[in-house]
Amino acid sequence: MAAPIQSLAKCEVRSVIRFLKANGERPAEIHKQIIAVYGNVTNRQNVRKWCHEFSEGRTDVHDEQRNGRPSLISYAPLQETVGEIRANRRVTIRELHHFIPEVSKTTIHEALTENLGYRKLCARWVPKVLTDDHKTKRLVSALKFLTRYAQEGEFLDSIVTGDETWIFTTLLTPSKTVTAMAP
Repeated sequence: MAAPIQSLAKCEVRSVIRFLKANGERPAEIHKQIIAVYGNVTNRQNVRKWCHEFSEGRTDVHDEQRNGRPSLISYAPLQETVGEIRANRRVTIRELHHFIPEVSKTTIHEALTENLGYRKLCARWVPKVLTDDHKTKRLVSALKFLTRYAQEGEFLDSIVTGDETWIFTTLLTPSKTVTAMAP
């Protein structure tokens, strides 16, 4: 027996169900044959449902058009979203939803995190993968710190870090204030 067919479309399975139903097969037998040839691509309830649909007169094996928001973002709105993120890294999903209201907030979030590889860090959208430019900047900064450490000693105590935000602190000594008097 041949290996099961990979990446099978729903309409192909429904076409097989329609063909076998037209040949007079029962839903349980159709399910067994589909499992034998294609592997576990559908359950018995779906086969029964589609057999009933075809016996009621349905001929189309494709999904019917449904109302509601799309679950995918097309290329143009996705590029608009990327442009908004690059312009303002602190933009929220809710604000992005105002730019493309025809797409749900969940779909926008999935597109940003899964398709584009962004993640929210300290209220900013940042790419998950570091670019070569980012890696070079980190290397240069690390080398500067090592050089400064070799020259000055313990200066690292004055740096406070949190995630990827660096804050430098310097202790200032009070100085004399000079006041000039105008004639």
